Amino acid sequence: MNQPNFWDNKENADKVLSEISSLKKEITDLITLKEENENNLEIIELLMVEKDEILQQEIEQNSIEEKQKLEKLSILLLLNGPYDKNNCILEVHSGAGGTEACDWAEMLYRMYLRYCEKKGYKIELVDYLDGEEAGIKSASIRVIGNNAYGYLKHEKGVHRLVRLSPFDSANKRHTSFASIDIIPEFDNTINVEINEKDLKIDVYRSSGCGGQGVNTTDSAVRITHLPTKTVVTCQNERSQIQNKEQAMKMLKAKLYIIEQEKKEQELNQVKGNYQNIEFGSQIRSYVMHPYSMVKDHRTNYETSNVSKVLDGDLDAFIEACMKGE
Repeated sequence: MNQPNFWDNKENADKVLSEISSLKKEITDLITLKEENENNLEIIELLMVEKDEILQQEIEQNSIEEKQKLEKLSILLLLNGPYDKNNCILEVHSGAGGTEACDWAEMLYRMYLRYCEKKGYKIELVDYLDGEEAGIKSASIRVIGNNAYGYLKHEKGVHRLVRLSPFDSANKRHTSFASIDIIPEFDNTINVEINEKDLKIDVYRSSGCGGQGVNTTDSAVRITHLPTKTVVTCQNERSQIQNKEQAMKMLKAKLYIIEQEKKEQELNQVKGNYQNIEFGSQIRSYVMHPYSMVKDHRTNYETSNVSKVLDGDLDAFIEACMKGE
């Protein structure tokens, strides 16, 4: 930060400031926990000389709280993947089921906005497509913050909702599906070769709210990579050129991850422990009728407080996945 040209690149400066803020918080939490531990040890020494029931109850409560704080800090050691510290793109896509699925996709979209708000992450809207009657067909947001990908990568997969439908006049129980995709954000260091002939580029009118020019010009961009059928869209920037640049960055990141996953599957096949995980694999169920339960099928972690989870309280689910890796 002391370099004279530090502020010349605002994007890099913001990234460094975010990392500094995160590291300062980690260090402060560690120092505070260390001081609390030392204070408790002094109290224990006093209790060994002279018993005091009030002090003993206090130290027992303190030890429980310290253990919880230590477990929270130990999670940081699990954020050791090559891209865990990166920002990410979070995509929500409604599944088959029309209005029901679109409404469920919007509920998930709101859940992740609340989660990011609680984590202190900054959000930028990349793409947003309304449903025909209610909810959303799809949405993409850029999540900016230290370890954003490290935490959110565990949310990738299909999410299932079971509830009494508010759109059904007979008030029958319905099952809806929506998928979540998480893509790490890379700088220009990754090398992904893309042949222009393999791309299908469509431009269309932005559907989101925005400033001058938005909704009046064909500025939104959709890029399809034909060999892999990978599709990316961007409509949040003011110009078609900016949207295309952002979409190309997203496409490169997606293709890079696809290639990495392919290599990992090939390696697992050689090792003899390969399991085919299809795109439609269900990772979590949210049941609102006939009982209340959210259950993660990878870790079997569950809770009966569905509304709390849908309000963005995902830490327990994500941490259970991290510990289970």
